[in-house]
Amino acid sequence: MDQPSGRSFMQVLCEKYSPENFPYRRGPGMGVHVPATPQGSPMKDRLNLPSVLVLNSCGITCAGDENEIAAFCAHVSELDLSDNKLEDWHEVSKIVSNVPHLEFLNLSSNPLSLSVLERRCAGSFAGVRKLVLNNSKASWETVHTILQELPDLEELFLCLNDYETVSCSPVCCQSLKLLHITDNNLQDWTEIRKLGIMFPSLDTLILANNNLTTIEESEDSLARLFPNLRSINLHKSAGLHCWEDIDKLNSFPKLEEVKLLGIPLLQSYTTEERRKLLIARLPSIVKLNGSIVADGEREDSERFFIRYYMEFPEEEVPFRYHELVTKYGKLEPLAVVDLRPQSSVKVEVHFQDKVEEMSIRLDQTVAELKKQLKTVVQLSTSNMLLFYLDQEAPFGPEEMKYSSRALHSYGIRDGDKIYVEPRMK
Repeated sequence: MDQPSGRSFMQVLCEKYSPENFPYRRGPGMGVHVPATPQGSPMKDRLNLPSVLVLNSCGITCAGDENEIAAFCAHVSELDLSDNKLEDWHEVSKIVSNVPHLEFLNLSSNPLSLSVLERRCAGSFAGVRKLVLNNSKASWETVHTILQELPDLEELFLCLNDYETVSCSPVCCQSLKLLHITDNNLQDWTEIRKLGIMFPSLDTLILANNNLTTIEESEDSLARLFPNLRSINLHKSAGLHCWEDIDKLNSFPKLEEVKLLGIPLLQSYTTEERRKLLIARLPSIVKLNGSIVADGEREDSERFFIRYYMEFPEEEVPFRYHELVTKYGKLEPLAVVDLRPQSSVKVEVHFQDKVEEMSIRLDQTVAELKKQLKTVVQLSTSNMLLFYLDQEAPFGPEEMKYSSRALHSYGIRDGDKIYVEPRMK
């Protein structure tokens, strides 16, 4: 059988990890010694191979000599073959079947949708625990074949594969803990529920950058479909428009971590309001959008939630409001405290036997106040002495002798008194 044209896995391996390109690492087991080979073999007498091989973007189209792969890769546990030109699952199988301790395999951005994965080929993946098929356009039939032959698969990455629907596997995959299926076009919740059927042990579900719409599922059904789900990522789920969808997340019995950025429902709220309203609605969450929810923050958020909804019409108040009122009681609205400095005050101006109440600006100077008082006391500014009396001060009036001094520096308040006297000649 003719070997596919292009660069082989073994050729790239020898080039990248030859002693000329990859320095020797000292210590037992760090290098691989290969006995003398037939004349003309591209293999070096000694290559220095780590247990993690990164051979991405190398133009690999085929496996190469399987005996050489077995000799070099017996200790390899992780293999990155992303962004190559592998289009035949048989060639991938030849590589993987000769790496007996392989646990992580990245096949992202290879055109593998051009061939059919047969079960006998998929069997060579049996020891893999983490498999990355991002942007491979792998069909659901291919995924099902893999699931049937990988009994220990724990993490599966299916991003950027243009999925609009999910096809259920004929058998459940009990081992899978993490499914990363971002950047597809999974809109309807009826497709997401199929993931719960296929992966009943799922711990982490990452659905970011899909166009997921409302969560149309009963609470009991959600609990049955995702009994072990601990973390869910719904970033940029463009169809989530109502708080009822958020409340549905409480139906997952073990959910602790939620990521919910960039959804339409939250766009009209401030950053603080979003976080507090989400924390208050999701009582079991210990981490929100990557940040831990402290006990004090939870109580603050729940009290904020009560005050936020206390003025709403009864028909618009969520059920969670009544739960929190039972917990904390009915709270008083927070007092609105204006901490801005006072800009003007009302004072009594005393001149001879006259008393007149005036409003004066505190940002003006003593000289400017004198100009304001000219029409009241009929004195020129140069012939005017001012005295300020704080109504609570024990020391009597204070002369306002510095023309450039600002009035607010005296601490003048409503009800204080200013005495005007003519300057003695």
